[in-house]
Amino acid sequence: MPEFKTLLVEQTGKVVHIRINRPEKINAMNRDFWAEMIDVFGWVDQTDSIRCAIISGAGKHFSAGIDLTMLGEASSQSSMDIARKAETIRRHVLHLQHSFNVIDHCRKPVIAAVHGYCIGGAIDLISACDMRYCTEDAHFSIKEIDMGMAADVGTLQRLPRLIGDGMMREMAYTGRPVYGAEAARIGLANRTFKDHDALLSGVMEVAQSIAAKSPVAIRGTKEMIRFSRDHSVEDGLNYIATWNAAMLQSEDMKIAMAAHMSKQTPEFAD
Repeated sequence: MPEFKTLLVEQTGKVVHIRINRPEKINAMNRDFWAEMIDVFGWVDQTDSIRCAIISGAGKHFSAGIDLTMLGEASSQSSMDIARKAETIRRHVLHLQHSFNVIDHCRKPVIAAVHGYCIGGAIDLISACDMRYCTEDAHFSIKEIDMGMAADVGTLQRLPRLIGDGMMREMAYTGRPVYGAEAARIGLANRTFKDHDALLSGVMEVAQSIAAKSPVAIRGTKEMIRFSRDHSVEDGLNYIATWNAAMLQSEDMKIAMAAHMSKQTPEFAD
């Protein structure tokens, strides 16, 4: 298992729990964090013994978003002409986007467990996850508007598909906080829990349920959902027909059918 400066990683059975581990900085996302997200989700994607991932925050909060010192660095290239400065900033933003695209593209489902602050770049992060759960006092905010900028790492692209265009615009234009109960009501969170311990326990139960299913079926389901989100219905139907031409020949189907008929719990290979 890899070791990181800004993340704590623990595997329990088929589930891996990734904690953002800068509690003294409210889990602000520094330069190491962005690089390590690419590494850790590359590892999750390639490790067959992992079937589901949870991401949460250590300490009192999920994350306060991007470390503000990084924003200062991005705009301090004063010696460059405008074209070179713009190109440098653009490449920097694309790198940050890649750090969360790896979650979206990961073959395994990724669940966000949110407590306390989840603001700015943290919204970008959870928008790329498959599911989101939170505590009742969780605090969600698209805070970039109060920094004089537009969110640029995935929130404005992914969030409308989760909570609807109008609600996303309200959050993005005003920066107002959304708390646990409202988050669940608008679809930002699947469910709320009373406190952090209950949240982690509940999310682990969901993750273990997913991990018990056929990994071939889970990976195919995630791939189809992601593909269909960005394509027409016809494209999605054609893709899954081609995909399942191979996947319906999986041993997992035989195991699942036999277990169903015998009323036993199936055991699938990684």
